[in-house]
Order: sequence, then C-alpha cells, then structure tokens
Amino acid sequence: MTRITLPNTNLSVYPLSLGGNVFGWSADQDQSFAVLDAHRDLGGNFIDTADVYSEWVEGNRGGESESIIGNWMSSRGGRDQVVIATKVAKLSTRAGLSRANIIAACDDSLKRLKTDYIDLYYAHEDDQSVDLLETLSAFDELVTAGKIRYAAASNYSGARLSEALRVSAENNLTSYVALQNQYNLLERGEFETDAAPILRERGLSALPYYALASGFLTGKYQPGTEVDSVRAGGVSKYQNEQGWAVIAALGEIAAEQHSSISAVALAWLRQQDVVSTPIASARTIQQLQEIMPIVELSVEQLSKLSSASA
Repeated sequence: MTRITLPNTNLSVYPLSLGGNVFGWSADQDQSFAVLDAHRDLGGNFIDTADVYSEWVEGNRGGESESIIGNWMSSRGGRDQVVIATKVAKLSTRAGLSRANIIAACDDSLKRLKTDYIDLYYAHEDDQSVDLLETLSAFDELVTAGKIRYAAASNYSGARLSEALRVSAENNLTSYVALQNQYNLLERGEFETDAAPILRERGLSALPYYALASGFLTGKYQPGTEVDSVRAGGVSKYQNEQGWAVIAALGEIAAEQHSSISAVALAWLRQQDVVSTPIASARTIQQLQEIMPIVELSVEQLSKLSSASA
C-alpha cells in the first residue's frame, strides 16, 4: 500500500487524509461508516476530525464526528492501523488553548473516539489570550502522559508558528510537527507568502484543509449549472473567470491522466514542496473514489495549473 511518513514523526500514512467534517453533518452514521469502510478498503488510514465537528448543525453539540469515528473504530477493530488527527480550541464549550481546556478537551475527545491515544492533536486556531508557553506545556504534558503522540498547529500565521517553535525549543517542550491551514489552487497567496517559507526553513509539513475549495475543484460546478449541496453557497466566490479557467485546465489534465478532476487538484497540492498530504472529505463512496487515486503530474501539467491559478 502507498504510504508516506510525515516529517518529524513516525506516522506512516496514505498520502490523502480523509476529512471527517461531514460526519454528523451531511453524512449520518450509516453513510459515514460506508465511507470509512471504503476508505480503509482502498488503502486509506489517515482520518482528520475535530471536537467542533459538527456543532454548527441544529441540534448538535459538537463531537458528533469524533463519536462516529470512535463507534466505527470500536466496531471494526484495528485501532493501530488507523492514524487519527483531531483538534482543540474551537468548540464553544471547550474554547481556547489554556492548559486546563486542552487537558479537558483531550480527555473528551479520547472518550468520543473510544481510544486511549490521539496520533496527531492540533491547536485548531491561535489563541493569543494564552501565553504560548502555557499552551505548549499542556501539549507536552499530553505527550508525556501518552494521550497524544504529536502536536500540530492549525490556522496559525507564519510568525506565530515560528514563535511557537522558538518557545518549544527554548523550554525543551514538544514542538508542533505540522501546520494545517487553508491552501488550494484557488487560495494560494496568503499561504505561499506567509506560512510556506517558515515550513520550508524548519523542515515542517503542511496538511492543507479545503484542498478542493469546498468542493469547487471537484468539477461538479460548471458555468451555468446549479449544484444542490450544503456547501454551494461557499463557492460563489470562485465562480469567476479565474475559477472557470482552473476548472478547464483540471478537466484537460484529468482526461490526460484518465483520472478525476478531484484527484488532479489534490495531486497539484501534494506536489508542492512543503505539502505532505492534503485533506479532503467525502459524503458518499462515489466521492471517495474520486479523491483517493494518487496521481503524479508532469512538470508541464503542474505548470499549466500553476499558471491558471496564479
């Protein structure tokens, strides 16, 4: 099976992380189990979630995605064959990155996931109301206790990530091993100018979210068509000349590769020097089958996409 090792870890993962944000939102438990089973059968082993998924749904309290994943792992077994990433800071009832909140939120996530350890635990957003030393000391405490294997950052600026790495080094604390920020063919500028240079300098990797631009880069959106999706409202900003040019280029390359538009969009991300594995979600098995292939783009194909999205 295709595997890569995330830099600065011993985590061996399939080079696509399955996003769990749809579990408990647009996919109920049975639908989620079907996707998770198919993901495993296709060689996938890396699942990304967060305690806040999916608090935004009416009637939910947060933790629904973690609970579904926990129920799935419990029913299927093989916990050691799955790499689980989850996050702390954005759930309204467990907000922020104080020591007390991180420790309590981790325990909550462990219960929902029905496991005794988390492979990769993210600070879901920067919390500048808490000293970085307190936050990083809490993650270090969790590593020492064996409750998490590695800590990482999400939605951190390059400057704050650099500062966090300095604090960890000066105090001999566990250090963030990766950054999960938004990055895709249509959202490049901020990441490439702000965070990417820090990752490159420090030998850390990016695991980008919204890798398919909320579904726009799957090809299901075309000029003059309407799409029935819970995310449709979030892609209107891409429905412009540049967005359609990127979709056209993706379509041409997908035909050359005998692959899906989604797989090509993810391949462009994967072949950026600071990216280890993108994150993409699937509500159905068909959607999963479109994102799972690992495509290798030629220099010319990479250049074509980079030019269209510049």
